[in-house]
Amino acid sequence: MAEAGDENLYAAARDIARALGKDPSAAGDILQILSGYGATGNTSSNSRANASRVGGAYLNLDRSLNSLETQISSYIVEDRPIWSDPVDSRNFLDAVDELISMAGDMRSMAGDKSVAICLSRADELIQQVMFRFQEEFGYVMDRASESFDSDDEFSGEEDNDIGYGVQSQQVIVARPVTDYKIVIEPLQSSVIGDLNAIAVRMVAGGFGKECSRVYSSRRREFLEESLSRLHLRGLSMEEVQESPWQDLEDEIDRWIKAVTMVFRVFFPSERLLCDRVFSDLPVSSVTDLSFMEVCRGTTTQLLNFADAIALGSRLPERLFKVMDLYEAVQDLIPRMETLFSNKYCSPLKHEAVAIHKRLGEAVRGIFMELENLIRRDPPKTAFPGGGIHPITRYVMNYLRAACKSRQSLEQILDHTGNDAGSETRPLSVQLIWVLELLETNLEGKKRTYRDPPLCFLFMMNNGKYILDKATDNELGSILGEDWIVKHAAKLRQYHSNFLRSSWNQVVALLRTESPYLMLIENLKLFKARFDEVCLMQSQWVVTDEQLREELRSSIAGIVSPAYSSFVGRLKASPEINGRRGEPFIAYTVEDLELRIKGLFKER
Repeated sequence: MAEAGDENLYAAARDIARALGKDPSAAGDILQILSGYGATGNTSSNSRANASRVGGAYLNLDRSLNSLETQISSYIVEDRPIWSDPVDSRNFLDAVDELISMAGDMRSMAGDKSVAICLSRADELIQQVMFRFQEEFGYVMDRASESFDSDDEFSGEEDNDIGYGVQSQQVIVARPVTDYKIVIEPLQSSVIGDLNAIAVRMVAGGFGKECSRVYSSRRREFLEESLSRLHLRGLSMEEVQESPWQDLEDEIDRWIKAVTMVFRVFFPSERLLCDRVFSDLPVSSVTDLSFMEVCRGTTTQLLNFADAIALGSRLPERLFKVMDLYEAVQDLIPRMETLFSNKYCSPLKHEAVAIHKRLGEAVRGIFMELENLIRRDPPKTAFPGGGIHPITRYVMNYLRAACKSRQSLEQILDHTGNDAGSETRPLSVQLIWVLELLETNLEGKKRTYRDPPLCFLFMMNNGKYILDKATDNELGSILGEDWIVKHAAKLRQYHSNFLRSSWNQVVALLRTESPYLMLIENLKLFKARFDEVCLMQSQWVVTDEQLREELRSSIAGIVSPAYSSFVGRLKASPEINGRRGEPFIAYTVEDLELRIKGLFKER
């Protein structure tokens, strides 16, 4: 009866602890209070009574532990998964809860050697339970993957063309989406409940890291397969460096779509899943660690690709895709600030910031290489006929396209160069410098023409193209009104120099007050020179229609009045009165103007 009384007293102590909202492990303290309450007699009699009670409690613990050990071991040694049967899983959890509670009670009485022996047995059994929990946790996740079909639900703000399908190796993958306002629910609520039940006990048993490891390994498989559905090739650093740029351009496009999907859909959904699976835990570290382990591989793979591009060649044609990457990573960082706010994910966020900076350095390096490209273009490559040189077209179209990313370029060129030891130029200064290099290059090319008028025509053609490309767009806005005005003045000067070095010399033959015979001779010289210049300049190129008409109009404006005045003076000459008929005049003013309209080719 004494033993039964001790057992009842111990049970009462545990019930009191629970009723007071305390940890059941406090039952030992309550038991001591109850044991001493109302005690009479001397100290030695109380000590003997306490010893008797402790001995009785040990016997009861031993019996209870034996019973639990038998029950729990029968599940542990089973070849089949415990969670294949809901009744078995529930009974197993109840037994484990009782074991953990009993172990907690024993720790409060661990000063007694006999209780310590029971506690050691209980801890050993708990460890076996934890290893089995680890297997069961993986089993539940694998079973969910195998049974999950495309009809399982997800939630979103709008209907989306998305679902799930079971791929090879029974791994769930996401189907393509066109709208990112969606939250994936890859596991049923019942499965999440089972996982949570196991996770809570594993964490309580000190196996939180092992639980996290099993969870994250399964979810990583999901993300890896989902990423493969987005057709990313998963290139290594070396493969990126060795791949043709055209292939990398396509890969960058896929990368940007993948990053958007991963950080707007996959990772937020994984965070929600982690929070549900690991809810009701006393600390959040297991949740945060699990989420980091799930996301780390995918994040590292994505960032490594961007880093490989940042560290690659600085060829000018790479600018636009590098800018796309720069802006994509820039958009990514705020999402990482939100998703990766815990200490475990912090290194991933810092790596993205570092790669973003390296992409900015790559853009600055590409601009420097553009400058070198202009400098290296040989002067002897002047375009036949004085037309627009390919390098002019290349540079202007390049700058105009680049300025579509004006905000990012300003950020890169105005700010990222502020690091110690590096040069910085505001975007406007950078562009003006590039255009000065281009103009210097063109000045060198014009010297390859032997005919001075063709030199000026070449500069006029290219200057007009430069001005047109910089007008009424972002490039012109960056260059500023002063640059536009200054360049337009240069263009007018080229125009004036062309006329002065070419047609003014022709017209000079008509501006004379010479005797009649000299006038006749000058008329012949004028016709010969006019024919020669027309023949030559009809082969020269003026691509811009407006410029072509302006030049023809300017030439006619010089030649026609001078020729008309000359012919008038010739016909009014006193010497003609004593002769029969008028002198031979090959061209009328209209004939000259018709010839002038035939000057210059379009290309």
